[in-house]
Amino acid sequence: MAVRQICPGIVSVGAIDWDRRLFDELIPLPDGTSYNSYLVQGSEKTALLDTVDPIKVHELLANLASLGIGTIDYVVAHHAEQDHAGAIPDILAAYPAAKVICNDKCKGMLSDHLHVPEDRFQLIQDNDTLPLGGKTLRFIMAPWVHWPETFLTYLAEDRILFPCDFFGSHLAQSELFVGDECRTFDAAKRYYAEIMMPFRSHIAKHLERLKEFDIKWIAPSHGPVYQNPSFILDAYRNWVSDTVANRVLIPFVSMHGSTRLMVEHLTDALIRRGVSVVPCNITNADIGELAEELVDVATVVIGSPTVLTGAHPEVGRVAYLANALRPKFKFTGLIGSYGWGGRMAEQILQLFTAIKPEVLPPVIVKGMPREDDFRSLDQLAETIRQKHESIGIWPAESA
Repeated sequence: MAVRQICPGIVSVGAIDWDRRLFDELIPLPDGTSYNSYLVQGSEKTALLDTVDPIKVHELLANLASLGIGTIDYVVAHHAEQDHAGAIPDILAAYPAAKVICNDKCKGMLSDHLHVPEDRFQLIQDNDTLPLGGKTLRFIMAPWVHWPETFLTYLAEDRILFPCDFFGSHLAQSELFVGDECRTFDAAKRYYAEIMMPFRSHIAKHLERLKEFDIKWIAPSHGPVYQNPSFILDAYRNWVSDTVANRVLIPFVSMHGSTRLMVEHLTDALIRRGVSVVPCNITNADIGELAEELVDVATVVIGSPTVLTGAHPEVGRVAYLANALRPKFKFTGLIGSYGWGGRMAEQILQLFTAIKPEVLPPVIVKGMPREDDFRSLDQLAETIRQKHESIGIWPAESA
């Protein structure tokens, strides 16, 4: 059981899910996850900040029992998604005096998803405070991080920000605080890519508002607590900015080797020109790793064979994913092969409705590539180098 103290009067009572490997039946979890719930005890009142996924409700209740918690006055529901709010009905049953603190939009969602009774709610608005006796909770509305009802809590006396999913990471570990910064950074970047990236413009505004607060610790609802807030704040400011890296991502599928030859040639041509490149065979790729690469690459070149008259279905899935995540890459291209014809290029590019990268000339060949086709790939590599130079990211420090 994960009962761990952040500081006097503030205890982490959530659960670590070491074995979970898939989230929302979509997102791979190579490092498991945690459902963080925080108990804040003032001299007069006690508040529970978020709960846990229903599969771990027995651990949350056992943790509270181990601390001898007889009364909970408030359950702060920052976000209505079940991995945070799913155990609210069980907490309300165990602590009949507790009120659910949330905004009006969250109330509607909790009523719909969890059937929380009307009389158990206490609504709050932006900048409202809730005194507990020597500890004061201040609520900060932060819609679209990553649902429309999300808000954050700032504990003034201890200078702790409780941001729910904001700044989170799917990372199961026994330590309460960040230990291995490299591991945490990778997990947090992956989490941002998979969950937060579509809401980049909203997050940028919320980051600006957080400058008003003196933050000592950040305690998210997934992953470890940040005892050095600038570590994650600076990372988020970079991720949501328009800054991109001198790097090319090449997600590809190859059925009979033609597209693979093209990918390998383009990869080498880019390396020779001082451009970092990541080829990714998407038939066996982790979509979380692919999403993480999309966070700050400047260019995405899709490689695909033709199936019937269109792109390979797996490539279409990646294009759909990129469009949904709305990354900030500036340029896109398409390379691939066909047997007798089709409209692969048009089909792929039509999937980019939410993002508007500059489209580079495609290189599509019939059958196996020839010398002229390899020269076209060299020209594509040179065009990419020039485009990167034009926006000031080439040469890179590492090039």
